[in-house]
Amino acid sequence: MAASYQLTPRALDNLDEIWIFIAQDKISAADRVEAAILSACYRLARHPLLGTKRTEITGKPVRFWTVPRYPNYIVVYRPETRPLQVVAIVHGMRNLKQLLDEPGAF
Repeated sequence: MAASYQLTPRALDNLDEIWIFIAQDKISAADRVEAAILSACYRLARHPLLGTKRTEITGKPVRFWTVPRYPNYIVVYRPETRPLQVVAIVHGMRNLKQLLDEPGAF
């Protein structure tokens, strides 16, 4: 069975925002970043325990994975779900604790 993942509406919005921001300078760069993020999601679906728990950020059942090719971006996901649920995709300079505590984060 192929590994699968699902982007929550919030994660889809995050991905769109990232693409639009980068595309203002260069569309091909935005496409590359988006492809790398989606590739990371697929990898996490195959190996959901790759990411790390960050209890200093949240006690919620999520893990964090830095996109290898673009380490400014972090995938936040729920490893126990099938398909793997990607909760958020954020820039590492954002306040992750605040973002995950917002209503509708999960």
